[in-house]
Formats: sequence, structure tokens, C-alpha cells
Amino acid sequence: MSLASAALLSPPVLCFGLGALACALRSNLRVPAPVFEAVSIYLLLAIGLKGGAELAETRWSDFAAPAAAGLALGVLIPLWCFVALRRLAGFGVADAAALAAHYGSVSAVTFIAVVSYLERAGTPHEGFMTAILALMEAPAILVALLLARMAGPKAESGPGDGLAAALHEVISAKSFLLLVGGLVIGGLIGKTGLAPVRPFFGDLFLGFLCLFLLELGIVAAQKADAAWQAGGRLLAFALAAPLVNGALGLLAGHLAGLSEGGAVVLATLAASASYIAAPAAVRLALPEANAAYSLAASLAITFPFNVVLGIPLYAALAAWLYG
Repeated sequence: MSLASAALLSPPVLCFGLGALACALRSNLRVPAPVFEAVSIYLLLAIGLKGGAELAETRWSDFAAPAAAGLALGVLIPLWCFVALRRLAGFGVADAAALAAHYGSVSAVTFIAVVSYLERAGTPHEGFMTAILALMEAPAILVALLLARMAGPKAESGPGDGLAAALHEVISAKSFLLLVGGLVIGGLIGKTGLAPVRPFFGDLFLGFLCLFLLELGIVAAQKADAAWQAGGRLLAFALAAPLVNGALGLLAGHLAGLSEGGAVVLATLAASASYIAAPAAVRLALPEANAAYSLAASLAITFPFNVVLGIPLYAALAAWLYG
């Protein structure tokens, strides 16, 4: 209960709630688009730089098993999500594949939230988890799109064209470039080279995160209507998927030799759902899918659940698992 209280009373979560309240009251409160764009660039580059600096001091033998665990989750999660959405929830091929892509991929903002949570709680974690985040972003999208090609009617242009376009969309996306670019820069300069800019990319991080989540609270509340219109099956999946995926991530992290904090991060990554890279790729490769389903589920249901309740739950489960 103390973990949940700490999460609920943290400044980023409270700012998210303020944004949702503003939407409910039909306030004109919004973070200006240019400011939101700048803040998102800052956050993604900051976590990339920090992760790269940590990765530069990490032995390959320590990184290999967690990296393999992350890639395995990127394949397993979209597989079970697609089957469950098709056979249990009754979604069509395109919608099931689109949801599987979103839930198999990861959310950089949820990653930022769990890292901030662990830092406030004083729980250490492996610095190379940012690299795991980058590794997990694309594979699940490609797996889900391949499942759609195998289960649905063949596209006139052939399955390879859609997958190639989706892969290019993911790799060229702002979030991916900033994360990977930050990792490379951080790896090249190391912690010593990062020191001069640490006050900007480190000390101000939480304040920028509050602004970012304020706007996301507004956006998530706006998407809530689409989630309700999809019915109970979408709501049930959007709440069950992070629990199942979080448990898989926690177990995978433990088996891969991660620390307790690292396992919490991997569990949160597995439990998260993409609403940046996946929508762009799915829009290109599966234009027939209903985008409202995926965005409403990932942004209006799963994201708030993870930020408010999921992260402290995964932390509590990790504390029990690690004894």
C-alpha cells in the first residue's frame, strides 16, 4: 500500500491526473504543441544519453542475457496477444494485429516513469536498460504485422513491402532516433563527457516529465470515449495484458540475472504499450485497422494503469520474488 501511495502522490502522476481533470472540466488548459514537442525531444534524448553512458561501462557478458530476454519478450507478447484477441475477444485480423503490435512494443514514457519511480524509492537498476528499451521497440511490431499477413488475405503488393515500410517507419521515427542516437553519444563520451550537461539532462528531468504527463493526461482523457465505445472486450484486454506481460517480464528479468530494480524496469517495459512508434508503423502497413481501438487502449487505459498502479505492483512482486 505504501508503494501505491508513493506512486499516486508523486508529482508526475499528480500532473497526469490534473490533465485528465482539466479535460473532464472542459478547460482550455493545454501544453502548447511546440513546447510539448521540445519536451518530448528532451526526455527521449536524456534517457538515451544516460543509458549510453552507463552502457559504456557495462561488460557484454552482463548485457547479453537481459538483451536476449528483451528480444524474446518482443516476440512472445505479440504472439499471445494476437491469438487471444482473435479467439477470445473476437477481433478481426487487422485489429488484432494492430493491438498486438502496440502491446508487444514498448512505451518510452512508461520507461521514464518507472526509472523516476525507482530513483525516488532509492532502488538501483542497471543503466543499460535504456538499450533494452531500444531493442524492444521494433521486433514486436514486425512480428504482429507478419501475423496479419499470414492470417489475412495477401496484399497485392506482397507481404514484404508492408513489412519493409513498417521497419523504415520505426527506424526513422523520432523516438527511435533520439533513443539510439542518445545511446551512441552517451556511449562515446561516457560519464565523464556527460558531466558538463548533467545539470540540464539530469537535474531538470523530473520537472520536464511533469509537463509532459500533464499534456498526456489531457490526451488520454480525450481518448477514453473511444475505449468505452469498443466495449468490455477492449477494456478487459487493456487491463489484463499489462498484468500478464508484466509477470512475464519480471520472470524473464529474474532468469536473465537482472537486479531487483532491473527486473522491475523489464516488467514495466513488457507491460507497457506503444503509442508513438507502433501507430505510425501500423498506419502504413495495416490501414484497414481501426486506429481508435489501439490508441484508446494503450493511451487511455494501459498507460494510466501502469503509471498509477502497475509500477508499484511490479515493484512489490519483485520485492517478493527477490526476497
